[in-house]
Amino acid sequence: MTTSHAYAYGKLGDHDVLRAGFGAMQLNRGDAADAVKVLRRAVELGVDHIDTAQFYGPVNDLIRTALHPYADHLRIVTKVGAVTHPAERLVAAQKPEELRASVEENLRALGTEHLAVVNLRRADMPPGIIAAGDQVVDLDSQLGELIAMRDEGKIGGIGLSHVSLAQLRQALPAGVVCVQNLYNVITRGQEDVLIECAEQGVAWVPYCPLGSAFDQLPNVTDNSVVIAHAQRLGITPAQAGLAWLLGHSPATLLIPGTRDLAHLADNVAVARIELDREAMTAFDALAQDAAA
Repeated sequence: MTTSHAYAYGKLGDHDVLRAGFGAMQLNRGDAADAVKVLRRAVELGVDHIDTAQFYGPVNDLIRTALHPYADHLRIVTKVGAVTHPAERLVAAQKPEELRASVEENLRALGTEHLAVVNLRRADMPPGIIAAGDQVVDLDSQLGELIAMRDEGKIGGIGLSHVSLAQLRQALPAGVVCVQNLYNVITRGQEDVLIECAEQGVAWVPYCPLGSAFDQLPNVTDNSVVIAHAQRLGITPAQAGLAWLLGHSPATLLIPGTRDLAHLADNVAVARIELDREAMTAFDALAQDAAA
């Protein structure tokens, strides 16, 4: 394992950012004062892009409380395509007019006139919400609405979430800056999308980077190979799993979330951790082992 300052930064659109950002979704649970402390500490540690969504609950309000007025270098990245529902946790909100309404809600809650990136969360495939009925919307009409908002200055960049390779290629002419798909060292069904992102200069931002957000996914930090190499290198299993993602592709940016200050420091430190060849080779083989 080595540490490197140059290795620590990547591209989010036209912006250089620390490769370890912060995913705010977990802050929708627990004490609000603690959440504010975590957000402020993240920025103190060098985090310069924060991933959020209005449908995460009170998270945008917490971000505003903690960090407004926002530093010029801080990139707020949000997500649209779903809304909260009284009887269900989330429902699809895929229509162009719903995407616009969601962007406006994010702007109001965050207290800003501009969002660095807005990710379109498609709802075509599991896990998570699946669009049905009039919520089955063609991608081009959605992109058209996002492009209009970008032209209006409300959005800086357009991102995609939960998309196939064909959808990414369809959307590329719109100027996609990042893709958020399910991916980690064990669960690698989206490798083809990652490769396309790297070739096209699009940031790859994996969600469930440690595999623990959905019950059916294996947990990276429980894997014996990950645990063994983490112990050998003197880092945590979580750091090992996240560091593999950064080493696997230079297009990768991370947005791990936590409500714990110690875990936050560990996550941010990953931006400067490079696994040695022995660990990378062993972790590379995990995908083949899982498929066997």
